[in-house]
Amino acid sequence: MKRFYDTVVVAPVDDGIGLEVHLDGRPVRTPMRNPLQVPGKTLATAISDEWDAQAEEIDVETMPLTRMAATAVDRVRGDRSGYTDQIAAYAETDLVCYRAPAPSGLVVMQSRMWQPLLDWSRDSFGADLKVTEGISPVDQSPEDIQRLRSALDEHDEFELAALSVATAASGSLVIALALVRERLDAQAAFEASQLDETYQNSRWGVDPEAEARRETLRADLEASARFVELVRAN
Repeated sequence: MKRFYDTVVVAPVDDGIGLEVHLDGRPVRTPMRNPLQVPGKTLATAISDEWDAQAEEIDVETMPLTRMAATAVDRVRGDRSGYTDQIAAYAETDLVCYRAPAPSGLVVMQSRMWQPLLDWSRDSFGADLKVTEGISPVDQSPEDIQRLRSALDEHDEFELAALSVATAASGSLVIALALVRERLDAQAAFEASQLDETYQNSRWGVDPEAEARRETLRADLEASARFVELVRAN
């Protein structure tokens, strides 16, 4: 889509609650045509910067903050319970619960990096997730899944949108919660979620296509962390 606007400004909404980004005086709308209203000036300004940075062609892939805000408005607000259920379901097959039986170097790395996160999940939320080896499935107790879901309920709709992106990018609800609760920064979350791939790269070399995908996942984690920081800045 070609850029269709000249000016980008942050403006208050009519009821005085929240802010919008206006393009040539018209408010940005979500894919479902809802007004893209966000809770504070810091986030609104960052979203306006994304729109202002667009060249002749609008590239939505360079606008992660806009996309997460739209998700909060369109999807989370419309069905918060269902959306939360989708995120919580990741805990049933959480990355950090699936350990390699070999080689010993990878086994040690997984234990050192992932076990403290599981300990933190247990101590913070009462969710004592079980660990298994290889791809053998392990049934997590409904009580533990519910405890993690309850942790998600403590976050507002905008933070839930970021949590969803971080969970999908890392393959782990535990890592995503650690990120948005500042137990991990974005780099540490990336390292935890990509531990297996990093180990394989050290042994067999880097595949360019796989590395490009890794960079996309890194960007998603970085954007999620920044989005939550901007939401909380107001």
